[in-house]
Amino acid sequence: MQSPFLRRFVPELPSVSPRERVRSACGAMIGLFVTGLVAHLAVGSGTALPTLIAPMGASAVLLFAVPSSPLAQPWSILGGNLVSALVGVTAAASISDPILACAVAGSVAIALMMLLGCLHPPSGAVALTAVLGGPVIRELGYGFVLWPVGVNSALLLTTALVFNNLTGRSYPHVAPKQPANDANAGPASAGGLTAADVDAALSEVDEVLDIGRGDLQAILRRAQIHASLRRSGQTTCAAVMSLEVRAIAPETSLREALDTLRRYRVTMLPVTDENARVLGVVTQTDLIDKAVWDKRGPRLAFDRRVRLTVERGRAPHGSVADVMTKHFATLHPQTVASEAALEMTQAGLHHAPVIAADGRLVGVVAQTDLVGAMLADMASRGDNDTTPLAVAG
Repeated sequence: MQSPFLRRFVPELPSVSPRERVRSACGAMIGLFVTGLVAHLAVGSGTALPTLIAPMGASAVLLFAVPSSPLAQPWSILGGNLVSALVGVTAAASISDPILACAVAGSVAIALMMLLGCLHPPSGAVALTAVLGGPVIRELGYGFVLWPVGVNSALLLTTALVFNNLTGRSYPHVAPKQPANDANAGPASAGGLTAADVDAALSEVDEVLDIGRGDLQAILRRAQIHASLRRSGQTTCAAVMSLEVRAIAPETSLREALDTLRRYRVTMLPVTDENARVLGVVTQTDLIDKAVWDKRGPRLAFDRRVRLTVERGRAPHGSVADVMTKHFATLHPQTVASEAALEMTQAGLHHAPVIAADGRLVGVVAQTDLVGAMLADMASRGDNDTTPLAVAG
């Protein structure tokens, strides 16, 4: 058994799936191979110019293993590496003692990266490479900033952008959207915490943490949700869903969809085919974010029209099918209220369709009704902690 003293030296890393480990390793392999290969082809084999510098290996760890880290974002690698290269070259040219030059280069690089918001740990190695890289690096002078540092960084970043997005990651990383009531001055959402509370706590820590504020809020909210799930009962969607369902067809115009949302004062409409099978949902957010509204009425934005044309091989018609959300919370009558509330929170929905085993629409459930059922279950069990989970905005 490991002693408490030794445990202090071992990081408590969150566990990840084997799939994620393989994805990270494959991404680093592809990124470094592409970067080295393209750089080699650019300079040829008969030159002494370096094609791939060692700090790129450390950058690959961040870009492919922890791409959600603030230290792994595009500005971090580009800005951090270029600034550190400039500092390193300047220190090497100005200070004759290599040990002192390394110390100055590393410290000034850190200070400038923190000032410019582009902190990237491998960039510290870039600064030292400029000092200790040998005659070839010294002869490059400030050219070292562009080659190989600038080119290596750009190639590795480009590969990370393509690889991460093709394999299902969002990169550059965007923190999960916060519920609408999670604004700085708004009501508390997760366990009574607001964004201002999180900011205040982070300012008290006064250290650079390898996680963004938005991600930290999302984790706290998920933890609070799971605590609610653990305490909740077994009420199902069938017990709280509404059978009075307003659905629309995929060929419905955008104007008609908006009018229907307003008429019935709902935030979501199921989109069904002629057999009442659910094809997707259309929300107010879909109509606002995916369409352009002007005096002539709603129409698809040019970039979305082009994308849909490429995907389908035909021009879109500006109907609900062109803006609806196809990946929505899939709820069934037997789905437990706590699980349904979690899925809706993650999908950002106030209302969600309830479908039968054959995909037919059988009802609509409201998140507030699910939370109410959970609180009632907890109260009936004598659970004194009835803090509601964060609802979607």
